[in-house]
Amino acid sequence: MTTPTNPQYPTEARTPASVIWSIIGVSAVASIFLSWLVYFHAPVDVAGTHLAFLPALDAVLNALCAIFLIIGFNYIKQRNIKAHRNAMFGAFIVSSVFLVAYIANHVLHGDMLFPREHATARILYIYVLLLPHILLAVVCLPLILITFFLSLTGRFPAHRKLARWTYPIWLYVSVSGVAVYAMLAYYK
Repeated sequence: MTTPTNPQYPTEARTPASVIWSIIGVSAVASIFLSWLVYFHAPVDVAGTHLAFLPALDAVLNALCAIFLIIGFNYIKQRNIKAHRNAMFGAFIVSSVFLVAYIANHVLHGDMLFPREHATARILYIYVLLLPHILLAVVCLPLILITFFLSLTGRFPAHRKLARWTYPIWLYVSVSGVAVYAMLAYYK
């Protein structure tokens, strides 16, 4: 028996719990590593002279991811599945490159702190922008991986249900990542 939307894929099968828990486990380990890297690892290039373009590159990659997500959303609304899939792979690839650049930036330069002399802006930056960005980024990683897994294994009804949550969170994380960079650059 096949799904009515795409006869090439088998019917909706129950996703093994081990796959979901493996993705959540890998995501948790990645989040712990990134937390250690950002908050505890001593930067290699404290002066920030090597690869100083990395924060700007991260902002550009976040913006590109947001663009791919919006394009992919529009394609699926038009029922153009192939174009949707390509746009979502574009978002995934750009996000993966972002992660590599983000890790490299934090290995080299450490965490960029918001200047204390801008107290009101700093409070807004931390509590309105940065904390939701970080918390949703942690939630977003397993959502993205599970959503992709469901799509790649032909579990489209489950993919659609989860993508309704994954898409807005991923889009928020991408856009707020650009805003984090912009605020840090502006108040530098």
